[in-house]
Amino acid sequence: MEDIREEYRVVRNPYVTQADRFAQSLRHLGEKFLKIEERREQFLPQEIQDMCEVVEDKVCKSCEKREICMRQGKEQIYQMIQEILCAVEIYGTDLHVELKRRLQKQCVMAPRFLRTILETFEIAKREMVWRNKMIQSREDCAEQLDVFAKMIQHTMRELDASIFQDPPLEKKIRGHLKRAGVRVLSTVFFVNAQGRYEIHLTVKAEKGYCVPTKVLAAILSKCTGRNMCVAQGERSVVGQEYGMIICVEGPGFYTMQGMAKIGKDCQTVSGDSFSMSRLPGGAEAAILSDGMGSGEEARRESSMVIEMLEELLKAGFPKETAISMMNTALVMGREEVLFSTMDMSVFDLYTGKCEFIKAGAAPTFIRRGDKIEHIYSESLPLGVVQNQKLECVTKELKSGDMVVMVTDGVLDALPAGEQEKILDLLIQGTPIENPNELAHYLLEKVLELGKNPPEDDMTVLVAGIWNICYN
Repeated sequence: MEDIREEYRVVRNPYVTQADRFAQSLRHLGEKFLKIEERREQFLPQEIQDMCEVVEDKVCKSCEKREICMRQGKEQIYQMIQEILCAVEIYGTDLHVELKRRLQKQCVMAPRFLRTILETFEIAKREMVWRNKMIQSREDCAEQLDVFAKMIQHTMRELDASIFQDPPLEKKIRGHLKRAGVRVLSTVFFVNAQGRYEIHLTVKAEKGYCVPTKVLAAILSKCTGRNMCVAQGERSVVGQEYGMIICVEGPGFYTMQGMAKIGKDCQTVSGDSFSMSRLPGGAEAAILSDGMGSGEEARRESSMVIEMLEELLKAGFPKETAISMMNTALVMGREEVLFSTMDMSVFDLYTGKCEFIKAGAAPTFIRRGDKIEHIYSESLPLGVVQNQKLECVTKELKSGDMVVMVTDGVLDALPAGEQEKILDLLIQGTPIENPNELAHYLLEKVLELGKNPPEDDMTVLVAGIWNICYN
């Protein structure tokens, strides 16, 4: 396949070159953002000088002893102000007795002098905090611009590398489809890095023919020697007008999922949210999120995490990039910390491998026959820190394996110190193979063994994987 790609790649794709220019422009813009201003935790000498002038203008100007102080030297006044500011920076507004005594000895308006210094300091401190937040926002924007630049380059290169031409195969497909009553306008062949085919056909049915797209996929399978199937969302019949139909190489596995949940105190609104969706490239994702607290506010938070992640992943963003962008969105522009856990299991339906990515989530349980495996996480939830470190584990699953994901409310409902052991026994001790039935069975058993009513939102998400047998 590599020979086919190289044979037809005579010159560099101009669209790839243009994409590189776009990416470079985004990176330069990000660099400009980073160079505007750096974050600071301490005041500059000029800022301290400005604070001294503010205090002098508000207090010393109207003081009857001003001339005496000026004769002694303005530097001495400014030195006293700086000593007070340094003390406030370190110890807060509770100044030590010696410094207060010196101030009262030197200044006849000591109480007002000190109050003005503290007010000026607080205003300057607030300005610094907000300035740092603006700088943090620019840094976040710069980081996302760099992510977009990488995505543009990655997507264009992947697309360019995946397109190939095979005139003999195209001729063979046209001939078989013509005999089946299908006219072909154009054919585009793709092959991904794993060697899997994707064929885009622009076709229409001949007059008097009604051709199901499944027949078209069967013809492609015969011509290519691969198990081809119609892509999800495509129409079921070839129409009388030209239209594109996409066929992809069929996966070797399929999944089924099931879910059971209950709110805190048996409420109908739960702070847990979940999603089970198909992703590009023959993958399926099961995502579970637990919002901080319970009830409507927690539900809104966890739902936002799920919806945004699902949208980014379906658009083709790499998992780590999507999660990083989601975390940045949660952290930016917030006064208070509102976090949500993220538990994601991504099944590769071609290889049977499953990638487990966690952020502050409860353990995941894998049932393999009569054995149970655990996937743990020590990372923080999303929305706590800017540079989130994720924990990712990949496991190769076999037909019939079950993945059980739970929120912490499920484990917390069981006796302390024995939560995982009890859940192991429950998962291991039942012959149930239907994911939905297993999820409800586990939740019911936990409610029987635990506290009633539940003291936290509880959700059980189960996904099973099985082989596909092609005729």
